[in-house]
Amino acid sequence: MNKKLVNTTRMLIRWGDMDAFGHVNNTVYFGYMEQARIEWFESMGFLLDKAGRSPVLVNAHCSFNKQLKYPGEIEVRTFVGPAGRSSFEMMNEIRRVDEADTLYAEGGAKLVWVDMQEEKSVPLPDWLRTILT
Repeated sequence: MNKKLVNTTRMLIRWGDMDAFGHVNNTVYFGYMEQARIEWFESMGFLLDKAGRSPVLVNAHCSFNKQLKYPGEIEVRTFVGPAGRSSFEMMNEIRRVDEADTLYAEGGAKLVWVDMQEEKSVPLPDWLRTILT
């Protein structure tokens, strides 16, 4: 699948991100990807449009390649795939800043554009379709 880099963000690994095994808990990776996704939307000045339409996450996945541990700083790279009628794929790569060549985790999500009042999918807005291509 073709993918286009749209955002890179850095985050500190927090002490509270770790679990009893001394590494970042697997659920926290989804939080890292969510934060990167929201920062990308905010960078475009978008969260919910005036017509009440918004992206809705319909699935998410993550492959854990290597354990992250505190302390440290990570970089989350966000990529997007080609646009469908009402959906698109986002992919993320998570790396430590001090080990940029090592892929610690990779994951992604499928987002569907939804009319929140009607609770059904609608075509992607043209401005977003332009970004995705």
